[in-house]
Amino acid sequence: MTKTRVLILTKKAVTQKIRRMSYEIYENNFEEKELIVAGILENGYVLAKKLKKELEQICPIKIRLVKLNINKDAPLEDDIKIDCEMGDLKNKSVILVDDVLSTGRTMAFSLRAFLNAEIKKMEAAVLVDRSHKLFPVEAKFKGYELSTTLNEHVEVKLIGDEQGVYLA
Repeated sequence: MTKTRVLILTKKAVTQKIRRMSYEIYENNFEEKELIVAGILENGYVLAKKLKKELEQICPIKIRLVKLNINKDAPLEDDIKIDCEMGDLKNKSVILVDDVLSTGRTMAFSLRAFLNAEIKKMEAAVLVDRSHKLFPVEAKFKGYELSTTLNEHVEVKLIGDEQGVYLA
C-alpha cells in the first residue's frame, strides 16, 4: 500500500519562508562582520546554501557556508566532520541549519562539532519545526511550525521538480 503525500508548502511558499528567515537572521545579527551558516548534510546543507544566497542579497555581512556531516542514525559512532578549521569559527556567530527539527536529537549531537571552537553565539534555523522535542533544542529561526503525530513523516524537497514540503 502506497502512502499518500500531502503538499504542505509549495516551492513558492518555501522560497518565501527562506526569504523571511534570512531577514530574521540579518535582524538578529546586523552588527556582525561575518556570519557562519553551518548546514547539516544533506537537506540542511541545501537549505543553508539557499539562506546564504538570500542573506548575500539583503545584507553587507560576509556569509561563510560550512558543511556539517553527522551520522544521524548513530551520532556517537562516527566523528562529526566540519569543513573548516576550528580557528575560523573563533568569536563568530554561527547559524546551525537543518531542514526539519523533530526531536532535537540531530541538532543536539551536532553541537559537539562546535564545543571547542570558542564561538561567539549559536542559533538554529529550520524550515519545518515539528515540535516533538526529546532534547532541549529550540530553533530561533523557523520557516513553518507543523504539529504532526510521531508516525507521520515530513519530507522536504529543495532540489528538482517536486520542490516543497510534504506530509506522508
